[in-house]
Amino acid sequence: MIDYRVSPVDPPGHEFEIRLRVAAPNPAGQVFALPAWIPGSYMIRDFARNLLDVRATCGGEPVPLVKLDKQTWQAGPCAGTLEVRYRVYANDLSVRSAFLDVTRGYFNGPSVFLRAVGHDGACALSILPPPGGSGADWRVATALTADEVDAAGFGRYLAADYAALIDNPVEMACFERLEFTAAGVPHAVVLSGRQRCDGDRLKNDLAAICAEHVGFFGELPQMSQYLFLVLALGEGYYGGLEHRECCSLICDRGDLPAPGMAQPSEGYRRFLGLCSHEYFHLWNVKRILPEVLQRPDLSREVHTAQLWAFEGITSYYDDLALLRSGRIDLPAYLGMLAQTVTRVMRGGGRLRQSVAESSFDAWTKFYRQDENAPNAIVSYYAKGALVAFGLDMTLRQMTGERVSLDDLMRALWRRHGLTGVGVPEGGIERVAADLARGDLGQFFADFVHGTVELPLERWFEGLGIGYRLRAAGKPDDLGGVVEQVLPVKAERVLGARFAAAGELSQLTHVYGGGAAHAAGLAAGDRLVAIDGIQAKADGLAARVAALPDDRPSLVHALRRDELMTFSLSPAAAPQDTCDLWLLDDAVLSAPQRRRREAWQASCTAPVDTLA
Repeated sequence: MIDYRVSPVDPPGHEFEIRLRVAAPNPAGQVFALPAWIPGSYMIRDFARNLLDVRATCGGEPVPLVKLDKQTWQAGPCAGTLEVRYRVYANDLSVRSAFLDVTRGYFNGPSVFLRAVGHDGACALSILPPPGGSGADWRVATALTADEVDAAGFGRYLAADYAALIDNPVEMACFERLEFTAAGVPHAVVLSGRQRCDGDRLKNDLAAICAEHVGFFGELPQMSQYLFLVLALGEGYYGGLEHRECCSLICDRGDLPAPGMAQPSEGYRRFLGLCSHEYFHLWNVKRILPEVLQRPDLSREVHTAQLWAFEGITSYYDDLALLRSGRIDLPAYLGMLAQTVTRVMRGGGRLRQSVAESSFDAWTKFYRQDENAPNAIVSYYAKGALVAFGLDMTLRQMTGERVSLDDLMRALWRRHGLTGVGVPEGGIERVAADLARGDLGQFFADFVHGTVELPLERWFEGLGIGYRLRAAGKPDDLGGVVEQVLPVKAERVLGARFAAAGELSQLTHVYGGGAAHAAGLAAGDRLVAIDGIQAKADGLAARVAALPDDRPSLVHALRRDELMTFSLSPAAAPQDTCDLWLLDDAVLSAPQRRRREAWQASCTAPVDTLA
């Protein structure tokens, strides 16, 4: 057994001290390695850059520790117990790494725990409280198996192997804990950070959503508990990462349900969708997963073209579960879906990169976006969700409602999730074809491996839902659900995103084919004046909309330190904003009505499954 110990450094700053002991090290020289990335987040993060003062001793005597590469060390020969000590700089508030200050401590295993190469058995982890009396009110929250811990949770935990050790993040803070049960298994929400939350509402809503997902698959994966580790911060924070028995979440504290809130706010719906997304990953990603990601090499990129399904299908069901569980109504759900359509349609990259290519290139493109990203890439989350919606509608239509995407996911659970057999490349396509007893080759060729525009109008029509694309009425118009289909004036726009840069407006992204692109402007340019009048970011959109249309406007801009002149002719806003609406019941056909009812029906009742 490899024995690890974590201790916050005194005084609590931004460093953890880590110690690990190997009782039977490799006599030729034990090798240690730190992961370069964390499962579920497909980018090389080079966690080893945060390791400090790495030292080794054998029987209390120093032994050489040679660095072999950026994340690998080899100790000298040792005939007894080998101990390695080091510190980790912990100042990353994200769900992927480690953080420590006087308010809380948090770490995700891949960012802090060296792996003793060749020792793949059980691990023990001792978590020590902050020394010197600081953090006296802190408690520990983790899904690791407790062995010997005190009332606050500090002490010794066990993991079956290194993979299990690094798949269980640890939260240390003075947090609020909300408990509920789903499928007979204890669940808890651990809330850290300053917040004012209606705890009863949150745990009741999450209990309903968890029950919906359990009903969907017919069972909860085997586990002793499940934790939602939530950090509430200020405006602009949002993210999540899935694990086998928990998830780590960061949210804007304003997204949590306020006491007395009548209807779910937009922020609260978004937060519930995030929780739903990570919980669905219990099945889809943590147990149903690509073959190449079952025991991935965490020292380098591991490519798969299937992330569109594992993240996109999950992104389809996360909000749909809010509807099916009764947390939101159908108009609210359609409003969220319309905004997803808008986000996809506003990126020209959807016509240049398929969702399969986006999946494969996540390491270098999706997770490393630059100023040209909207023109070059597509999100396998957002467009993947729309492809999942289309696959659901296609399966229902071609099988006369005998098979849906629900059935496909349950089949994947039985064939791969329960058996531990990874999904090979193309495996989802083959299971779908088997269930449908038909040819789905053109669907996958066009919409997964190709860039053919999605026939969204046809897919929505099958549910008795109206669909249109129109020009945005104002800069923050993302579309939504409407009761009346009214004309919207197409404003003249710059065709670029911009932000304030002191007294100037700096272009952050320039859309291919837009007015700024046609004028020769580029991302990074700082607008000085339009037609001789200073161009400030505040009010720039309205300023552009009001420019004369009978002649080009003269734009002065700084590119690097050079003043340049451009001729700008603003163009009408593109037709990229989605509206959805429910067609009147009187005009619905019987098949449309049945399909809509089946599509939004709760799965908490027992479901029939296909072999």
